[in-house]
Amino acid sequence: MLFIFDMDNVLYEYDWRHRMAAMTELTGLDLDQLRERWWNDEGEWAAEAGAYSTADDYLQALRSALGFPVSEEDWVRVRAAAMTPWHDSLAAVKRASELGTITLLTNNGAMTAKHLHALAPDLVPLFGADHLFTSSEYGARKPDPTVFRRVLARYDAEPSETFFADDMAQNVAGAESIGITGHLFSTPEALAEAIEDFAASQLGRPRTS
Repeated sequence: MLFIFDMDNVLYEYDWRHRMAAMTELTGLDLDQLRERWWNDEGEWAAEAGAYSTADDYLQALRSALGFPVSEEDWVRVRAAAMTPWHDSLAAVKRASELGTITLLTNNGAMTAKHLHALAPDLVPLFGADHLFTSSEYGARKPDPTVFRRVLARYDAEPSETFFADDMAQNVAGAESIGITGHLFSTPEALAEAIEDFAASQLGRPRTS
């Protein structure tokens, strides 16, 4: 069994508006300007799909778009300050690791990929160093079915043997479109229950309490 987990607002609370407020304080650009210049299809979303292969490429593009020399240290500081671990969700991931292989799939770019261990340190002992991935590392972003196919290929896994949890319905639908069992995250308790139900279905037996 393969268990794929989103990060933001599934395993960590991610306060995007807090991040944008910090970016405003740093750059002097308001939210509308930040959206217009970078947080759009040609900026951040393109980065999530692998448009910038390295953190340096990402940072250069960000600086050019914003017209401000954002440092790598400030970028990491601002991103990390918007994240809070959800320990009950992490406990559910721990349970999944006892049942099969777990891996991370988060829509993020090369800068996050480089600093993921620092941004989300609670994930390292759970997933290990070799199972923490951003969408940029697959060259496609959720909900594109391509990214899910590439995850399956990496792990030599069948869709029917794979579980995916995300807080966005379109991402879950993207996974389900190729036969993966999807779970739309609502609470850690519901996630834990869905993991147990999936495992029981794979083992061909009713779930026990």
